[in-house]
Amino acid sequence: MFENLIGIGERLAELHNLLGTPEIATSATRVREYGKEIRRLEPLVEAYREYQDAQLSLDESRTILQTESDPELLELAREQQGEATARLQAAEQRLHVLLLPRDPYDDKNILLEIRAGTGGEEATLFAAELFRMYGRFAERRGWRMEIVTSHLSASGGFKEVIASLEGTDVYSVLKWEAGVHRVQRVPETESQGRIHTSAVTVAVLPEAEEVEVEIADKDLRIDVYRSSGHGGQSVNTTDSAVRITHLPTNTVVICQDEKSQHKNKAQAMKVLRARLFEIKRREQEERERDKRKAMVRSGDRSEKIRTYNYPQNRVTDHRIGLTLHRLEAIIEGDLDEIVTTLQSYYQAEALRLQQGSAGEGPEA
Repeated sequence: MFENLIGIGERLAELHNLLGTPEIATSATRVREYGKEIRRLEPLVEAYREYQDAQLSLDESRTILQTESDPELLELAREQQGEATARLQAAEQRLHVLLLPRDPYDDKNILLEIRAGTGGEEATLFAAELFRMYGRFAERRGWRMEIVTSHLSASGGFKEVIASLEGTDVYSVLKWEAGVHRVQRVPETESQGRIHTSAVTVAVLPEAEEVEVEIADKDLRIDVYRSSGHGGQSVNTTDSAVRITHLPTNTVVICQDEKSQHKNKAQAMKVLRARLFEIKRREQEERERDKRKAMVRSGDRSEKIRTYNYPQNRVTDHRIGLTLHRLEAIIEGDLDEIVTTLQSYYQAEALRLQQGSAGEGPEA
């Protein structure tokens, strides 16, 4: 069934050997490229070895059942057969999941955009809490998180904050976080103890390389002006803020957090490139949606995906019906159970769709 995996162990060993050679070890690009392939192959090798071991154990038990007559030996063989069958089925399922077509963006770093929605100042405060939550989660994963640009509210929350996250499988882990996050709680300014509902939108954009998105100079309008809001003396007294408008799509990006106009422009171009890449990606998905039956939902940012209910200490993900009564830990960055459950759910959905498509066969 998995004959095409016979050589993956040899390939994995070859990659490890290559990383030890001077010509590869001194090339950051090659090290990163081989490292990604190793991370992709290691789970496959482990699952395939378990599959082979379980198959061997199953064959041995069947041989004993067919050739031996000793009652105790037969009883042991039947137990071994049951255990081997269960292991084999689990290994097969794992391999099917690992062999699903990979999202081509899974290995990418991301730009995380968090914006306050309905709810006024309370929404900006919750936007700040979500930003802190993702920051704590990034620390747990060993990722690097850096603010690209931000706009504070009067209460100290975020009207908008954009951050870059760099690390292993960042997009793969966080892509399902895109959507509307709703909070239900009593705001500090509420004198009568009434529960308010506010909303924050989260967008997860795979970071785009320059070769992936070509931006012509003639399509840009770049404005510079004096930064506003909090900042050091040079931030507010020099024309360091940059606003870039992509004329064909009317996409506007503003960056003013850095003291240097050059740095703000570079950050703005980074955000613009990611947004245009996302537009291009979604247009391509729309064109291919009818052709690819294995397509699963893409985490539309307009969809209400999660509710954080403070009075009930509850977090509910509406897409998969997952409810956890430990809101405080989750807000502190303990997102592992949520992201793992989401990944498992969408992997199972993709597998179901793939198997259903394979079983349809040609029309009569």
